[in-house]
Amino acid sequence: MTKINDLRSYLEVLSEHGRLSTVEKPVDLVHELADVAATLARQSGKGVIFKNFNNSGDQYPWQLFANAVVDSSTAALALECEVSQIIDRMGAVLDITKGIQPEKNLDKPKWMENILTGDDIDLNRLPIPTHGLHDGGPFITGGVVVTKDPVTGRGNLSYNRMQVLGKHTFGFNVNEWRHVMQFYKIQQAKGEGLQVAVVIGIDPAISIAGGARYDGDELAIAGAIRDEAVAVHKGVTVDIDVPTHAEIVIEGYLPPNIRQKEGPLAEFHGYYGELWESPVFEVTAVCFRDNPIFQTIVPGWDEHIYIGNVLPREPLLLRFVKHVSQNVTGLHIPPYGNGFSAIVQIKKSNPGEPYNVAMGAFTAHVNIKQVIVVDPDVNIYDPADILWAITNRVDWSKDMFLVPGAQGHEMDPTADMRGVHTKIGIDATYKPERRNYGERIRYPMVNLKNYLSE
Repeated sequence: MTKINDLRSYLEVLSEHGRLSTVEKPVDLVHELADVAATLARQSGKGVIFKNFNNSGDQYPWQLFANAVVDSSTAALALECEVSQIIDRMGAVLDITKGIQPEKNLDKPKWMENILTGDDIDLNRLPIPTHGLHDGGPFITGGVVVTKDPVTGRGNLSYNRMQVLGKHTFGFNVNEWRHVMQFYKIQQAKGEGLQVAVVIGIDPAISIAGGARYDGDELAIAGAIRDEAVAVHKGVTVDIDVPTHAEIVIEGYLPPNIRQKEGPLAEFHGYYGELWESPVFEVTAVCFRDNPIFQTIVPGWDEHIYIGNVLPREPLLLRFVKHVSQNVTGLHIPPYGNGFSAIVQIKKSNPGEPYNVAMGAFTAHVNIKQVIVVDPDVNIYDPADILWAITNRVDWSKDMFLVPGAQGHEMDPTADMRGVHTKIGIDATYKPERRNYGERIRYPMVNLKNYLSE
């Protein structure tokens, strides 16, 4: 397999494994592009390159890539491992003692081939999609934000939605608990702005690292994924170390005391978010390599959930449920559950084990509100198999329990404004002591190329 070190090498890997589609037909950046990408993500788990846009009259003629990491198969390719190894791989790279710190590279990066500053900056010329039907406008969703702790100097990666508000201004949404907000408040107290760089079109190792909450520089996670340091170079107008192998870099700062409404945007919980009074991002430079590839994440859809909720949290949940029972054989946070559901696979030795491991998953992360426990003969990555187990192995009067008044996520649509709601554990394991049906029907999958002619 091709060695991955940037977006273009990852595209080669996707192509080698039949996981990349190319759309030559012009598509509209307003809704249509996201519709196509979302369909490919859900139906085939494929990344997609868009070559042409209907509304490209005054926009840069860049290509656009979507669906970098949308399911377990693409995640395994991005992490250079097997699907069965994803959780162990993520658990290892999230260990702060295993991180590989970034290294400065003095060679001029390709993203410095074109540099726009001052009056030459016009964000309206960037091919930024308007994704959802009720989104407030075009948003950068696939860019990873690079900042620096103004006290310690350590680097930080994050995702922050950025709505185009003007030729050189974005709305910059940031949650109160994020490191970026901590840095911003320090600068506010001094009456100074927080410097920011946004990298777009990147090695998926950096994308995955950006979705994790980490006590160090998240670029060390990307280094651990690739088993080598991420090369960085100082920005053009900001004193921030920026990954060298990016397609596009947008630099600027958050002024200390300016807020402006931005939104709404399709959110991870499957609804549209609200208008927020957010900091603004004043852009001081737009840098890009020749013929760059822009990158987006379809918000509120599979990649959004996978990077933000699945990959960084599965190792945590697995550690908790295995503490409860060493008979656990697998765990998955399915993207179609918006990060609120977990599937636990167990080879149980006691009929009470499924309830215990479900409770273990609830305590591992506040977001988890539904846990379904299944046997090893159920494919935890296949929603149809999960539904089969629920249908054929659950008696609702005996095989589920509720946890009322539990703390959940404040944005969960079923919770109150403080995130309080009821959680549910479901024992969807086989119970031969109740009624013994014997072995489940199975037809092994075969390679159809050996039987069908093209």
